Amino acid sequence: MRVLLSTWGSRGDVEPLAGLAVAVRELGAEAVVCAPPDEEFATLLARVGVPLVPLGPTVHSVVAGTKPPTAQDAFRLAPELVAARFDTLTAAAEGCDVLLATGLMPAGARDVAEKLGIPYVFACFHIFGLPSRHFPPGARPGEPSPQGETDNRVLWEQDARRVDALYGEALAGHRAAIGLPPVDGVRDHVFTDQPWLAADATLCPSQGMTDLDLVQTGAWILPDDRPLPDELEAFLDAGTPPVYVGFGSMAAHAPQGIARVAIEASRAQGRRVLLARGWAGLTPIDDGDDCFAVGEVNQQALFRRVAAVVHHGGAGTTTTAARAGAPQVVVPRIADQPYWAARVAELGIGAAHTGPTPTFDSVSAALTTALSPETAVRARAVAGTIRPDGARAAAKLLIDAAAGRGKPSAAG
Repeated sequence: MRVLLSTWGSRGDVEPLAGLAVAVRELGAEAVVCAPPDEEFATLLARVGVPLVPLGPTVHSVVAGTKPPTAQDAFRLAPELVAARFDTLTAAAEGCDVLLATGLMPAGARDVAEKLGIPYVFACFHIFGLPSRHFPPGARPGEPSPQGETDNRVLWEQDARRVDALYGEALAGHRAAIGLPPVDGVRDHVFTDQPWLAADATLCPSQGMTDLDLVQTGAWILPDDRPLPDELEAFLDAGTPPVYVGFGSMAAHAPQGIARVAIEASRAQGRRVLLARGWAGLTPIDDGDDCFAVGEVNQQALFRRVAAVVHHGGAGTTTTAARAGAPQVVVPRIADQPYWAARVAELGIGAAHTGPTPTFDSVSAALTTALSPETAVRARAVAGTIRPDGARAAAKLLIDAAAGRGKPSAAG
């Protein structure tokens, strides 16, 4: 049995598929991942022995400029990705029994599955942007929303029109080229009426939160047993647990001056600092021996040894920190990040930074909350509730769907 997994997005979109691929393999099936050809992602998949089929341009080339991507960039990228999916997935899906797609609006994936006559599943890593009466898309924790706590289906319909404008023409053209009729509404066609939610139920409760019939599997966690680098071990052993500061794949979206603000705020709390360079290229502000910078490392091991994790609020980082029992300060920037910031605050496992621009005072206030004994106790308690087997649960469902023993979120 052969399973094809597809995504286009940041590490937070790729690493869960690696975890799912490993779980599929452990159950006796073969898994192939179609993902962006960034070197970081190729290295990640090679480390766990999962084949990578390059899909589309590198993510770094799109998001790591000096300024965030514009609307014009989006209108150029959308048809490029549709074309890449039709071309790449059609070849990669040959001999496959099921196709699962996630990441940035995977228009084209369901259509390839439909043409090949194999089951299709759409998966997401959060409920942000789904029709809900509980958390309007774009609302920031601590700030009023124009819709308050009211039904956000107006925004849901606006989003559908936005997706049609981005992807509709390209999708219709490629479907016609392979003899398929047009679809009525790209987003709903991609999502299906029963998407899978690869998020932990404690961190991202879905019961009654959306009109869609979600299948929640738990987060797809890739086990990581890599040792920490010797230099990092020496820094950790040289003093009290530091505050970790990292913004992952955020490049132009990372707050300007966040390294200086976070370092100065941490020092004011009497804490050392561990900077993750990431795509934002965070670096120490001086030669002080209380600050150390690292590249990509085993966060599952590292977060168990830090005092707090200051980050952007990606689904993966939030989950990893929560599993480690590390208090968090979430400084949300885009997309689903405000949702995760709100959940961290609601659960009492950290603080959600409020306001668009982090300052010494605002980060200091958030760190005061995160570094309190009460937050540490609560973070450890919540850590014990995080489900560790979400990838295996999803792998079983996927294999059952491929074997015809169960219905996936939608048939092609």
